[in-house]
Amino acid sequence: LHEVKIPAQATSKIKRKAAVSAEAPKFVQEVLAPMMIGKGDELPVSKMPIDGVFPSGTTQWEKRNITNYIPAWDEKTCIQCGMCSLVCPHAAIRVKAYDAKHLTNAPKTFKSVDAKGIKDMKFTVQVAPEDCTGCATCVYICPAHQKDAAGQKLETKAINMVPQPPLREAEAANFKHFLGIPDPDLTVANPATIKGSQFAKPLFEFSGACAGCGETAYIKLLTQLYGDHLMIANATGCSSIYGGNMPTTPYCSRADGRGPAWANSLFEDNAEFGMGMRVAVDKMRGEALELLDKVLAGSCSCKGDSIFETVKNADQSTQAGIEQQRANVAKMKESLKKCTDADCKRLLEKADYLVKRSVWIIGGDGWAYDIGYGGLDHVLASGRNVKILVLDTEVYSNTGGQMSKSTPKGAVAKFAAGGKPLPKKDLAMIAMSYGNIYVAKIALGANQAQALKAIAEAEAYDGPALVMCYSHCIAHGIDMSKGLGEQKKAVEAGHWPLIRFNPNLILEGKNPLQIDSKDPTLPLADYVYGENRYRSLKSAKPDASKALIDASQKDVTLRFHLYKSLAAIPMPEKK
Repeated sequence: LHEVKIPAQATSKIKRKAAVSAEAPKFVQEVLAPMMIGKGDELPVSKMPIDGVFPSGTTQWEKRNITNYIPAWDEKTCIQCGMCSLVCPHAAIRVKAYDAKHLTNAPKTFKSVDAKGIKDMKFTVQVAPEDCTGCATCVYICPAHQKDAAGQKLETKAINMVPQPPLREAEAANFKHFLGIPDPDLTVANPATIKGSQFAKPLFEFSGACAGCGETAYIKLLTQLYGDHLMIANATGCSSIYGGNMPTTPYCSRADGRGPAWANSLFEDNAEFGMGMRVAVDKMRGEALELLDKVLAGSCSCKGDSIFETVKNADQSTQAGIEQQRANVAKMKESLKKCTDADCKRLLEKADYLVKRSVWIIGGDGWAYDIGYGGLDHVLASGRNVKILVLDTEVYSNTGGQMSKSTPKGAVAKFAAGGKPLPKKDLAMIAMSYGNIYVAKIALGANQAQALKAIAEAEAYDGPALVMCYSHCIAHGIDMSKGLGEQKKAVEAGHWPLIRFNPNLILEGKNPLQIDSKDPTLPLADYVYGENRYRSLKSAKPDASKALIDASQKDVTLRFHLYKSLAAIPMPEKK
């Protein structure tokens, strides 16, 4: 033992920075900041909101600085594909196209190049240095390699990991300037493309999910596509913890204040919870349409305004249509405010429901395959226009790594220490058996365009939709910087076939099932033994592991053959 003498007073001139910046709102500084540094118990009750309402979009003030390395953009090598932004689990790297005038007061280190394929605009890839977790997912997915003087491809790319401390202050200033540049409008690039989708502000940012999380990129993408009119029913699990834990909230809003409406329910009733949202929205919209018809058929003078008919017959199948309807409803409300008619007053209260609302039910495989499956099946069978996003990690991630019915044969988990003896439940096949449910299996690491297309088709489908997302997880025992590579291997091995089942194709006389991945090219063992959840059993009991994986290989081969056979069935001729 050695005595450590403690001086009478501190002599260091280093001072701890404030938990949040002085630019943060008063509530964040006085209530959330003490919680961030573990002093929440010292807050008086008088500081708590009387109605229990906490502001959203507060993760932006944390600035956790948890990584020593962040991605740096090489603008000369970049091909401007937007894939880095698409797969970032924490929305910490973003892309933007903008007018050159916004460079006038930019910091000296702010990088910009001419936008490719977009006339007279500039383009920037920008990292949030204090919010990045250093997972390097963006580097892994980047397809653009630097080249040497001889034109030979190098290991370095258009994005490379570099030490964070030397760049922290400069890049923080660059990110602040980047956020101040207006987001491009919908006409700049097609939002149905990878690049176009990433020009939309992510309305789910800087969550507390693990570095390299395989779930969050799917949620982030959903908010970029539909965030301004999105309602989320979130099952308990990882997605509810990083989605709505204290003290900060990652869900945020656009510049006009519109963003996702989010609520968390239990494992056992989340599907029903989300269906309740859908039923409520449909009921309110139905009442609004009834009142609109009454106003148009009545004697009130305001019905002479053509905006009423425009609102009633609006096409909201596109984002542009939704934005136009929102503007039209606002104009109609101005007319209604001047009217004293009883029906007009009631319509004024419900008019906002004439703008489309998209209801998505989100949760993990523990909810979807197991505890909440009864409700999920009930909701899918209801025919209601609800969308379900399953973040499939193939294990109960948040509760400690227990086996679920999604866990594959041969994988080790709690309650399956000797490797799970039974195969993974085929939730997609069960849902397809109804015939009227849109079903898709996607994996961002394998095919980004297919994932985007499936989500868009699910949203457009007038009925229930189930989108299952392969989500690599720290519980798999993998290098999380290469998690997208594990997704790709799962697809290449046939373990996770990419499919889309669209009932609308039946009406066209086409087979509704489309297989978007190729025949398996990778032996299952080459995929699974790259993950500790399988490799641990191989180390402890190699014979038992081999028997399970050999059996699982047969299951995978048979299931892929079954899907392929179903996709090849000719449809009856249209009469």
